[in-house]
Amino acid sequence: MRRIATALLAAMAVLFVVGLHLERNVHPNWGFLVAFAEAGMVGGLADWFAVTALFRHPLRIPIPHTAIIPNNKERIGRTLAAFLRSNFLTTRIVARRVRNMDVAGAMGRFLTTPGSGEGRMRMGASRLLGDIVASLDDERLGGIAKGAVRKQLEKLDIAPLLGQLLAAMIKERRHLPVLDGIIAWAAKTLEANEHIIRAMVEERAGTIMRWTGLDDRLANAIVSGLEKLLGDMAADPDHQLREKGEEGLEKLAHNLRHDKELQAKVNHWKQELLKNPAFAKWIDGLWGQGRDALLRAARNPDAALAGSFGEALTKLGATLQDDERLKRQINRFARRAIVGTTENYGDQIVSLVSDTIGGWNANTITDRVENAVGSDLQFIRINGTLVGGLAGLVIHAISLAI
Repeated sequence: MRRIATALLAAMAVLFVVGLHLERNVHPNWGFLVAFAEAGMVGGLADWFAVTALFRHPLRIPIPHTAIIPNNKERIGRTLAAFLRSNFLTTRIVARRVRNMDVAGAMGRFLTTPGSGEGRMRMGASRLLGDIVASLDDERLGGIAKGAVRKQLEKLDIAPLLGQLLAAMIKERRHLPVLDGIIAWAAKTLEANEHIIRAMVEERAGTIMRWTGLDDRLANAIVSGLEKLLGDMAADPDHQLREKGEEGLEKLAHNLRHDKELQAKVNHWKQELLKNPAFAKWIDGLWGQGRDALLRAARNPDAALAGSFGEALTKLGATLQDDERLKRQINRFARRAIVGTTENYGDQIVSLVSDTIGGWNANTITDRVENAVGSDLQFIRINGTLVGGLAGLVIHAISLAI
């Protein structure tokens, strides 16, 4: 379009020369062609100057008030940012725009049919995420992640949490398998260490007891009694000692939630565990497994969505579409998050515009703005040439009439 506008200006110059020759040597009425071409050249040159002056100095001559956009890019950036802030990134406007936004429904449709319509976008985003994770410094990123886990564990008051968990287990009778396991473990331990009990009885028995064989009978009685006791406890859910054990667990759950001394002991044990090298090694392995799983899922989302995990996500997607109450809660949260982000960070968002434009050099802002406006700038030159030519015809006709 720039070449067309320039060619039209050159055509006016050619017509002007031809018109002058015909007017002088053929007939005076060719003066209309001269007037048309002359005025067209004036209009084309004027609009060329105007269009060029917006972006650069015409003919590289530093004429005042030319190269307007490059010389005022900081002010343009600030004005544009203020325009965006006051007309687009206001709480009222954003709230109105997101009022009917169905984030939960979109998430649900994506999870139930992840390959429909969004396949290329999903694969591209997945590859991008995988490349980003792989390119990050593993040692530094791992240190940040592991440090965050350790910091949260250090801040966590674990004793009341354990007390609540134990109380919930007892209330729902989920502690019974634990008691059964303890009884079974005690029975196996007794069976494996029967010789130790016999040795202890023999060691503490007197000479007369050993001479009469009473030590063996006493040991047998102790072992048999313990075996019978554990057997009765395993067979009878209402055994008295089992009830005592449940009472002990209930007391432990209460003390974990309310006994400051016990809570301090538990937190001390937790701190000792966190300092243990074995725990640091476990955290390292946990991070490595998590990073590898994230990379596999990011680079192959189809595989990540397969199996039981994929089925769970599919069910979640169906729930997000069918459960109106859950959908309302998620959409309400999303709307509040978006509006809150606009309200709290709107100034920082628009400052990105002004800072970016202010950081561009003259050639960058000239090229980008000129290309954004497109061919309309050159149509200004074309229209100026043609309108100027028509105005020249009118003026020439009026001059002859006068």
